[in-house]
Amino acid sequence: MWYAIIGTDIADSLARRQSARPAHLERLNRLRNDGRLLLAGPFPVIDAEDPGVAGFSGSLIVAEFDDLDAAKAWADADPYVAAGVYAQVDVRPFRKVLP
Repeated sequence: MWYAIIGTDIADSLARRQSARPAHLERLNRLRNDGRLLLAGPFPVIDAEDPGVAGFSGSLIVAEFDDLDAAKAWADADPYVAAGVYAQVDVRPFRKVLP
């Protein structure tokens, strides 16, 4: 089943994001390589593709896991969690309808 992982950043998270980003992307690439990643990306603070120093307010990952517990365990082990980027992480079942 698909699960949406929504991370909400702390204020001024950009420096922490940048330092943890390589490890974060490595985990996402493993999901992608396993065919389990539907989409992933950050929420820019401002209405711009590249928000620059304004940074990001959070992230969305939609990926396939065996169950909710597995999705939560994966989310809890994210490098952004360890680096203190996220103030909160919400994991919810997701039903893909379109496309």
